[in-house]
Amino acid sequence: MPRSKKPAALPAEKAATETVIPAFKGFSEDMTCRDFKFEIGKTYRHEGKVVACESGFHACEHPLDVFRYYPPATSRYALVDLAGETARHDEDTKIAAAQITVRAEIHLPEMIAAAVRYVMERVKWIDGRLATEPKTGVRCDDDGGAATASGDWGAATASGRRGAATASGVEGAATASGIRGTATASGVEGAATASGYQGAATASGRRGAATASGYQGAATASGYQGAATASGIGGAATASGYKGKARGKKGCALFLVERADNGEILAVHAAIVGRDGIRPDTWYTLRDGKPVEAD
Repeated sequence: MPRSKKPAALPAEKAATETVIPAFKGFSEDMTCRDFKFEIGKTYRHEGKVVACESGFHACEHPLDVFRYYPPATSRYALVDLAGETARHDEDTKIAAAQITVRAEIHLPEMIAAAVRYVMERVKWIDGRLATEPKTGVRCDDDGGAATASGDWGAATASGRRGAATASGVEGAATASGIRGTATASGVEGAATASGYQGAATASGRRGAATASGYQGAATASGYQGAATASGIGGAATASGYKGKARGKKGCALFLVERADNGEILAVHAAIVGRDGIRPDTWYTLRDGKPVEAD
C-alpha cells in the first residue's frame, strides 16, 4: 500500500531511534504493492507529505483489515514497523507512514492467530453465552457449551469439550480449542481457528480465513476469495467459494471447487497432499477442472 513514486531503501539502523508502530502489510504474490517491489528486511522512506490513502507507506494494525486490500486467496503478508510522520485512515486501522521496515513474512495461519489475538485483546468480555454489542466478547469454558458474538469486532471462544464458538459480525474472530470444538466466522473478513482434536473451523464470509491445526481437524472457507489451511495430522481443507484456495500438510485432504463469475459450480476436485503432484504447504485452487498452484 505504498503511495510514494520513488521510495528509497535505507539501512535499518536509521530507523532505530524513531518511535515505531507494529503493523501488518499485504502484498501481491511477487511482493509488490502499488507496482513497487518490497524485500524482507529492508527499510524504505517516503519523501514528502504523508496522507492516508494518498501518500506514504500503508499497513494495518488489525490483521483482518489487511484482507480488505489483499484477500487471503491471492496475497502474501508481512510484519512491518511504521515510523516517522504518520496519518490514520478514518474507516479502519490502516496507517500511512513516512517510513516502513518489512521485518518478516508471515503466513495465513499466523495472520489468523494474530487477528484472533488482536480482537480478543480489545473486546469487553462479559459473562454468559451471547454477546450482541460491538467489540464485545464472550467465553464458554464448560463442556458442551456455546459462545456467540454477533456484533462487529465481536469475539467468541470455546475451550471446553465439544464447545462451539460463532462470530457473525464484521471482522469477528472465533476460536475453538477443546476436543471436537467448532469455530465459525460468518461475517465479512472473519477469522476462525480450531486447534483441538477433530475440531472444525469455518469461514463463510467474504475474504474469510479458516485454519484447523488439531489432529483430524477440518477447515472450510466458503466465502469469496476465502482461504483454508489444514496443518494438523489427517486434517482436511475445503475451498468452496469463488476464487478460494486451500493447502495442507502431507497426508491432509484438499477439496476444491471451481466457480464461474456468477457463482455456478464448474468443477470439483479432491486430492491428498503428497500424492499426484500435490505439494505440502502449497496453496491450490481449481482452474479448468485441475488443481493448480494459486497465483
